[in-house]
Amino acid sequence: MLKKPALHTVISPKLLDIYDISNSIVVIIDVFRATSTIATALYNGASRVIPVAEVNTCIQIGQKVGGITAGERDGKVIEGLEHGNSPAEYPRNIIEGKTLVLTTTNGTRLLHMALKSGASEIVTGSFPNLSAVCDHLVKSNKNVILGCSAWKDRVNIEDTLFAGAVINEIESAFTIHCDSSLMASELYRQQKNNMNSFIRKTTHWHRLAAYGLEKDLEYCVSPDLANVLPIYRNGDLVVE
Repeated sequence: MLKKPALHTVISPKLLDIYDISNSIVVIIDVFRATSTIATALYNGASRVIPVAEVNTCIQIGQKVGGITAGERDGKVIEGLEHGNSPAEYPRNIIEGKTLVLTTTNGTRLLHMALKSGASEIVTGSFPNLSAVCDHLVKSNKNVILGCSAWKDRVNIEDTLFAGAVINEIESAFTIHCDSSLMASELYRQQKNNMNSFIRKTTHWHRLAAYGLEKDLEYCVSPDLANVLPIYRNGDLVVE
């Protein structure tokens, strides 16, 4: 009998360095809103998304490649950038054929942490591309780290819920002896039919809803509305 690959859930970037990720696919999860925005932009025809950690780098790369610069800090558009981190800002007529250079509070930071830790492959995941992520992980037959971006290293429920949704779909293909994965999957099963009301209890909902982003947040927990797989290749997130 063939040995199944292992799956672990990392519920905060602060915990990433206790895992050996060198032989793993790392799924970067930042549901509110970076990875939802990345999937949406690519689904709507962006040629690539360049994730960067710093605002100045975002501006410099945007000027160099002629791309759209975007980013937020604490839910607000950053001065000097053209757009924010809302999926609704990237319809096809705005983004098709363009490069999006994106910096965010949590998601791009975790992606670069995973790169430095030697991940064998990096993809990004959110509810809008849930099925694409699940299909890829099963097909790849490699160890998986579900990496929750959290919020300034503090655990958040929406990223944990997405990890649980992935586990719910693919657990039969993996060996899972991981209490954070058990917690995530049980939470998702309890709340999957109640998502729009449950997420209203989360701290990130209250933080971002204060900026009038309720429609964004409901979109970000809706499955398969932008069902593509962003995969990291040579500095870019692209769809293969």
